[in-house]
Amino acid sequence: MKKEELYSGKAKTIYKTDNPAELISEFRDSLTAFDGKKKSEAKNKGYFNAQISKKIFEMLEEEGIPTHYIKMVSDTEMLVKAVEIILIEVIPRNIAAGSITRKYPIEEGTVFENPVIVMDYKSDEHGDPMMNEDIAVAMGIATYEEIAQIREMALKINEILKNYLGEKGFLLPDFKLEFGRVDGKIVVADEISCDTCRFWDKTTGASMDKDIFRFDKGDLSKTYEEVAKRIVPEIFE
Repeated sequence: MKKEELYSGKAKTIYKTDNPAELISEFRDSLTAFDGKKKSEAKNKGYFNAQISKKIFEMLEEEGIPTHYIKMVSDTEMLVKAVEIILIEVIPRNIAAGSITRKYPIEEGTVFENPVIVMDYKSDEHGDPMMNEDIAVAMGIATYEEIAQIREMALKINEILKNYLGEKGFLLPDFKLEFGRVDGKIVVADEISCDTCRFWDKTTGASMDKDIFRFDKGDLSKTYEEVAKRIVPEIFE
C-alpha cells in the first residue's frame, strides 16, 4: 500500500509502503536537463520509461544481475526494495558522446576498443565531479571491494545491453547506472530507460533518448514511444 511521499526527484517520486523494506517508485512525465536548468513535461514519458525499465530489470535478473526491482503495481509505479544508495553514478561508454567529448580530446562517434567505465560523484551541489576508487574510499562512500564489484557488474550489464539492444536496432553509446546496498549486497537501483541511456538508431544514427529534449531535436514523446515499441512491443497489443 502506497503511503506518504519519501522523496521527489527530477523524474520520479518515491513513496513509503506498509513494508519498510519496500518502496514505490513512480515514474513521472517530468523532464529536466543541464542540472535542472531546463524543464518540461512530455506525455506518456513516465509510462514508457517505467515499462522499459521493467523489461530491462527483469532481463538482468534472469542473467544473474541483482536489482532493486520487485514488480509493477501500476503502469507507472514500480515496487522496489528499499536500498542504501551508493553515491556514485557509473557510466559505461562504448562510443564517445556527450561530456567525454567536451572534457577530453576525443571526437564524437569514436568507438572505444574496450568499454570505458566512468564514475562520478552523485551530487548536484558539487556538479557530479569525476570520482575514482581512492576518493570513494576516502569519502567513505564505498570500499575497494565494492568498487571492484560495481565495475565488474557494470561491464557485464554493458555487454548484456549492447547485445540485446543491437537486436532491437539500437547502438548504445553510453548509459548511467546507479547501485545500492540491500542487506550488504550490491544491487542495481534507480532505472534504465530512455532518460538514462543514449540510444542511437543503428541505421540512421539518430538520437532516440533524452538528447531529443536536451538539444531540441524533435518530439520526445513520439521518440520514446518508438523505443518502447522495439523494447516492449507487448504494451501496444
